[in-house]
Amino acid sequence: MILSLRIRPRLLPLTGKNPQIHSNHSLQIISSYSKMTGTSKADVTAIKKNFPLKKVESAVSVVSLHRHPFKVTVIGSGNWGTTIAKVVAENTKLHPHLFKETVEMWVFDEKIPKSKDSEEYEMLTDIINTRHQNVKYLPDIDLPHNLHANPDLLDSIKDADILVFNVPHQFLAKIVENLKGHVRPHVRAISCLKGFEVGRKGVQLLSSYITDELGIQCGALSGANLAPEVAREHWSETTVAYQLPKDFRGEGYDVDHRILKILFHRPYFHVNVIDDVAGISIAGALKNVVALACGFVEGLGWGNNAAAAIQRVGLGEIIKFGRTFFPECKVETYYQESAGVADLITTCSGGRNVKVAKHMAKTGKDAFESEKELLNGQSAQGVITCKEVHEWLDTCEMTQEFPLFEAVYQIVYNNVPMKNLPEMIEELDSFVTEDD
Repeated sequence: MILSLRIRPRLLPLTGKNPQIHSNHSLQIISSYSKMTGTSKADVTAIKKNFPLKKVESAVSVVSLHRHPFKVTVIGSGNWGTTIAKVVAENTKLHPHLFKETVEMWVFDEKIPKSKDSEEYEMLTDIINTRHQNVKYLPDIDLPHNLHANPDLLDSIKDADILVFNVPHQFLAKIVENLKGHVRPHVRAISCLKGFEVGRKGVQLLSSYITDELGIQCGALSGANLAPEVAREHWSETTVAYQLPKDFRGEGYDVDHRILKILFHRPYFHVNVIDDVAGISIAGALKNVVALACGFVEGLGWGNNAAAAIQRVGLGEIIKFGRTFFPECKVETYYQESAGVADLITTCSGGRNVKVAKHMAKTGKDAFESEKELLNGQSAQGVITCKEVHEWLDTCEMTQEFPLFEAVYQIVYNNVPMKNLPEMIEELDSFVTEDD
């Protein structure tokens, strides 16, 4: 009697304290199968021989390096930059065999008044390094003591093996220019930025811009991640995309998917690592434009139905943009990954872009004035991204192909009334009545 039995083992907890649990569980499955089918003990023995039970090890336990631990630097210290730095520093401390414990975080240093009306001030880097809080951009969140704020960009990246870029993307070009000639060719990078670079090479992913300008391999991180929620360790998930470079030095010698998962994955911040850098970058940039439109209709008091319609149209234009200009991206990324539709829903439910757009609708103030009033020195990335997208689509003579993106640009930059939004994105089929 020949039996075919497929066993799907359970994953063990990452602690791996009792690997025998997996073995016993699988034996119970075989025993139960024997009783249900009348299979003899000899057949069960044959099954065990043909399908040997193996100890399941965690991703951490099977990763070892044949080189010195990776040094990590986070470039940027806004609320999202500081949040990611917190995540990374927690993990470098937990895995000293993989990462150097101290994480450098480059901070654009600022003077912070000691009290509301005080003329005395402290430097932001000193506050972070002594009180272990970013009081301006991420207040009331305790930061790991192995996270070191550094106001010197070049000093912060000295001997770094992994760079995590997390700055407003309008500042990226200047930062990259300052880094040129100071980054070793085998350094690897992850971009947490949302947006595009539109220039002499057309529309570029920011990860590709970093790769082209610095000559280093750069992936991307994006997901349904509102920084304050992640910082408070409320459970969420994200997507990291990274393609192994042509000069990949081999497992145990270089950054790969497993290293990146261990660097970013936390019990409250679950990570999926994929190859589709283009897909998650496009979704991460364009969802901010859609979020502005959601903010407009919410600020006008049109409710959830209108917001849902905006998100439906927006998702379609995001996918169309990706397939048109970055054919290497995968459509399934937009609906399977946190960086896709989940991020779109979260961003359109709250965050800076919705806040700014609602304020514009309720007060009649423009986007830039609204940013200054609401964001404490930070920016709503959709305001810049919608302009970049318009410029590119206009160059390609394709603005009419993306009516929602174009409508957001016209509202933000040319003061087109928000109430015209439904007509601007409406698809009208021509029809003939008997009276015509």
